[in-house]
Amino acid sequence: MSEVKLTAETRTEFGKGAARRIRRDNKVPGVLYGHGSDPLHLTLPGHELLLALRTPNVLISLDIDGKSNELAIPKSVQRDPLKGFLEHVDLQLVKRGEKVTVEVPVHAEGELAPGGNLLEHVLNALPVEAEATHIPESLTVSVEGLEAGASVLAKDIALPSGISLAVEDDTVVLQVLQAQVEEAVEGEETEGEEVAEA
Repeated sequence: MSEVKLTAETRTEFGKGAARRIRRDNKVPGVLYGHGSDPLHLTLPGHELLLALRTPNVLISLDIDGKSNELAIPKSVQRDPLKGFLEHVDLQLVKRGEKVTVEVPVHAEGELAPGGNLLEHVLNALPVEAEATHIPESLTVSVEGLEAGASVLAKDIALPSGISLAVEDDTVVLQVLQAQVEEAVEGEETEGEEVAEA
């Protein structure tokens, strides 16, 4: 798991106007919370934070005002819906050795059984409990040769040592759907034409 160091500053100005001024300086407003402490309002470097957030569940080492170092993981990221830039980030305070519940992306590899079947990701990410400094970036599942009707359950996914599921064992993560038959679509069109004539 990667750890990224960022320099943050505490902020005392709040509201939309203050947030716009922060973003104009290529910085991002954020909040650090957890461990029963009062939320700490921060200003974070925009470009460095954007790069860090490309890694799911990245561990961020924060140098706050040059006085304290804290570890955090991203919990909520707000982006501009049109331009995609970061608007705000919520960070959760963590400690080395502490267990946290996070969602880890699931990647499928391999070819399904022949027949044009489709793989549906019921869950794109699997909720797991892991030590804050040992969160996997992703989990890989083989779907080699799976046929229509087959499912991959949470308990079927191999987890690294020290990581446990944070969902029921029988939660469906992936399932194989049968390809739609084109004849059925043509039959529906024919019925529609008959109705139109009547």
